[in-house]
Parts: sequence; structure tokens; C-alpha cells
Amino acid sequence: MPLDVLLTFNPGSSTVKLGLFAIDAVTPLAPRALARRTVDAAPDAVHRIAEDALQWARDEAPGARLVAAGHRVVHGGDRFTGAAAIDDDTLAAIEALAPLAPLHQPQSLRLIRAVQKAAPALAQTASFDTAFHSSQCAAARRYALPRALFDQGIKHYGFHGLSYKFIASQLRRLHPAIAAGRVVVAHLGSGASLCGLLAGASRDTSMGFSTLDGVPMATRCGALDPGVLLYLLRQPGQSIESVEDMLYHQAGLLGLSGISGDARALAASDAPEAREALAHFTLRIAREVAAIATTLGGLDALVFTAGIGENRSTVREAVCRHLAWLGVAPEPAAGKVAVLVMHTDEEQVIAEEACALISHSTSNGSSP
Repeated sequence: MPLDVLLTFNPGSSTVKLGLFAIDAVTPLAPRALARRTVDAAPDAVHRIAEDALQWARDEAPGARLVAAGHRVVHGGDRFTGAAAIDDDTLAAIEALAPLAPLHQPQSLRLIRAVQKAAPALAQTASFDTAFHSSQCAAARRYALPRALFDQGIKHYGFHGLSYKFIASQLRRLHPAIAAGRVVVAHLGSGASLCGLLAGASRDTSMGFSTLDGVPMATRCGALDPGVLLYLLRQPGQSIESVEDMLYHQAGLLGLSGISGDARALAASDAPEAREALAHFTLRIAREVAAIATTLGGLDALVFTAGIGENRSTVREAVCRHLAWLGVAPEPAAGKVAVLVMHTDEEQVIAEEACALISHSTSNGSSP
């Protein structure tokens, strides 16, 4: 009997992470990673990416049967509180949410359609970053705006949910006592956010309505006084498009430093602007940790993850120094709050959710 495999697509703003997973007949809901790769993601290259990914899967697992493709989709709105099989209705709903995540959602849509064109019979699934945060209460999700706007979808959604779901599962497996308590997870990469977990469920997060909110990122601004936007939009020569481009592509660490949005480059620079950008970044992260700890009613552990969180010890140490008053110390044994560094794996979550959907579909008598 041939090996069953599935392919995962995790699109970012400039790259796509691919994963190939084997599905064990004995434990079908625990797919095993066979291979991974990252490819550049120019918008006009998605059809080639899809075709190359399908060929890559065949080359990495000769003779295997490809049963599904799972996709990370940033925004699921209120409709998707879990993963979903992709059909015409699902695709239309994902497309309708594109204005809420203009940097990521269109890329997911292009990839899904490219796979449909290259392999029309292949089952596809969507795993939503917003779904993990659907456990938050209305008080955490509301803005202080007219109530009718909340009903129209203007609310805190939160993102990086696949990463937080993975970290929550790893905490339950490796640190069950910590997992049962009050944990803030800092997902720090080119995109960055923080999430407060209470017994493994999301209770608060730094990102809100869009992926611009919260802490500064590589090129995104983070939380911003809306008065700044009103001021900018009233200036001669400014447009919604130019302000949007600035907020997504020219702000964050790049805007703060005028040098680079890459924390590695800033750490290697002697320029005072680089030091100032990193100082601002770490202070804002610490402020978010303290704010989310208020929602949780305290703090038992702080987890750093993603590229910067896992690899930049100077960033971690600076954040912990800001939080010393809260019992946080960079040395695990020195503070009252446990400090952990954990690798995240969004592709594993995509694969697990795809397997669950395929298994459910098969048990109901339909083909995957």
C-alpha cells in the first residue's frame, strides 16, 4: 500500500514555507515531517511555486500518494473558528476577508487557485491564524467604538494563531504545570505579536483588527495613535495607498532605524539609530507582556519563539530586564516567572488540521 503524504503551504509576505508530511495509517492525526523548504514568493510566480511544490513532493516521496494540500490563511474572520476544507463557498469567504489582511490573504488565495489549476482533483484545506483567538471574551475583543461596528466585524481578531496553537500543545507535552497556568508567548519574527494563554487557551493578544497592530515589526508600525493617520491623510500629496504602503513596508524597525528591518543587521550595527530601534522594540514588547499579564491576572511563564525570539538572546535579555519588577529574569532559575525559548512549527499545525479534516471526510464516506 503506497505511503500517503500531504503538502503544506505557509505563505508570508515575501516567501512561502513548504512542508511534506507522511500520514501514518496507525496514527493518522499525527503526521510526520519528511521534508521542508522555503521559496521566494513573487506574486507573479505562484503558479510556478505550486507546480514546483507538487513536483518537489513527488521527488521527495517517490511512489507516495499525495492526498491533500493544507494552507495557512491569515484571516478567518468570525466565520472560521477552526480549519476548513476548501470548496467554492470557503474560497469566496476567504476572498471576502482579503481587505482585512492585504499583505497576506491575496497570496494565500493565489496559491490555493494555483494548486487547483495544477491538481484539480487534490483536496485542499485552510488553517486560519485568527481561529485560535476565538476563545477570547467580548471585553477583550471590543474596541471603544459604536457597538454597531463590532457587529459589522470591527474587532480584535489576533493573528499568529497557528504558532500559538503549536506552542500551547508543546507546553502541555513538555511542561504541563506551566501549561495549566498563565503564560505569555512572544512570537517575534519579521511579523511579531504576543498572546496570553490561560490553561492553553487564548485570552488576549497584541494584534487586533489587522496585522499592523501591537509591537513594531520588521517593516510594520505596530500600535499607532489613530490621530497620526488622520493627520497624515490630511497632508497634501498623501493618499490612502501611500499611507498604507508606509505602514506596512516603511515603518517598524526599518522606519525607526532608517537602516534595516532585520534585527540581525541592527544588532551588528554601531549606528545609534540601530540601538535606538532595538531599544524601542524591546520596551514595547515588555509593555505588551505586562498588559497581557493584567488580562491573565498574573504571569507564571514567558515564552519566546519565532526567528528573533528563538535566536536573539540580546532581545530576550532586554525584555526580561524591563520586566524584572514582575519577577522575570533571563536566567531561568533567577526569577519567579519561568522564561522559556521554544521552537514553533506552523507547518506541523497545518498538517495536523488537514489530517483531521481528511480523516473526518473519509469516515463520512467521501473521498479525500
